[in-house]
Amino acid sequence: MASISGYKASDLFQAQAHLYRVMYSFLNPMCIKWAIDLGIPDIIHNHGQAITLSELVSTLQVPQAKATCIQRLMRLLVHNDIFAILKIDDNIEGKEAYALTPTSQLLVKGNDHCLSSMVQFLNDPTLVGLYHQLGKWTFGEELTIVETALGLGSYWDFINQNPTHLKIFNEAMESDSHLIRLALRDCKSVFEGLDSLVDVGGGTGNTGLTGSNNLSFVGGNMFKSIPHADAVLLKLMLHNWSDNDCIKILKNCKEAISGKGKGGKLIIIDIVINEKQDEHEMTELKLLLDVVMMTSVNGKERDEKDWKRLFMKAGLEHYKIFCTFGTWSLIELYP
Repeated sequence: MASISGYKASDLFQAQAHLYRVMYSFLNPMCIKWAIDLGIPDIIHNHGQAITLSELVSTLQVPQAKATCIQRLMRLLVHNDIFAILKIDDNIEGKEAYALTPTSQLLVKGNDHCLSSMVQFLNDPTLVGLYHQLGKWTFGEELTIVETALGLGSYWDFINQNPTHLKIFNEAMESDSHLIRLALRDCKSVFEGLDSLVDVGGGTGNTGLTGSNNLSFVGGNMFKSIPHADAVLLKLMLHNWSDNDCIKILKNCKEAISGKGKGGKLIIIDIVINEKQDEHEMTELKLLLDVVMMTSVNGKERDEKDWKRLFMKAGLEHYKIFCTFGTWSLIELYP
């Protein structure tokens, strides 16, 4: 084949396919939301077993002309491992049915680890629309694309001025917390011996609640002071803030546990970028989240060197990454 700009035509065709795959991937989250809007994960779950296309179409009661649309939607979602196809009759060629995978189990409503609200939140048109302003934001003086696109001071100003979006945001964050609670069952030793724990910025307190019958909500400003306790929990909090802001928060956390002698500690649940050890898809997810933090709230995702630098500047010299589950890591931190 001919050569263009030093590349073989076959290389350029491969590059074109790569570029188009990345560009068209915006449809992947939209199609997951499409399936949720149709109630497909719940239909398969309630069916009690794998469901055939004809059974799915009948339950959905879509127009007959749209039956093939459901098949084509499911073909894509099966390809992306959102659903699975099972052969249900060895005697009938092509007799197949759709089943849930671990991923689509997370989309079934009514269980403690349902992430449907997170899917709805991340597909919110206003939120998605902000990212059309990235070029303009880069050349401007605004700290976030919220300022560039909406003229508001910050993302937090935006959600507090928009009750509907605030509700979507809170539901999404709470669903995330439910899944973190599931992961923390394997890290119980981190919480052993604690008589008190402050969940800083914990929203509904969902993560810090596990097994607790003695709960109180305390208003305050984490940049000024944090209530004293045996331990302070920071769940997906620090990635929302700049390094300077994080150092202020960590210093206040240190003060909050300083009266506990050697027993006081910080428990951080957050993302730790590890490009050398993480698989490609996990690193990609963390780097995408870094872009979200950078542009929407002036925060960042950090690798271990970044975390250590923050800890040292806050006067917290001892830490260990206790365990890693999925996207998150748990870090224990001591004065």
